Amino acid sequence: MAVYVDPALWAWRGRRWCHLLADDEVELHAFAARLGLERRWFQHRADAPWRDHYDLPDHVRAEAVILGAVEITVHDAGRLVRGRRPLPEPVSPPSDRRPGRPAPA
Repeated sequence: MAVYVDPALWAWRGRRWCHLLADDEVELHAFAARLGLERRWFQHRADAPWRDHYDLPDHVRAEAVILGAVEITVHDAGRLVRGRRPLPEPVSPPSDRRPGRPAPA
């Protein structure tokens, strides 16, 4: 399992920010605690748990890398998040049976 940081590209409150992601939520919280992040800063949406992350300012990102976070690109982060997302339910092929007709034997 691993913890990841993407580039600090997003400007907000006079700093550049990035995302701290992990393969596992327990690992993500443990790593965030090592960085001194508060649990209340955890970004979670019940309808999209595959997007769980912490936002990090650039100076904390550097510390995360020193502690072992893997540097990834924004595209890598997108692939990681998409890979966690559940696939939609498969659509059944249309039936060639007409209502009121028995199924073929």
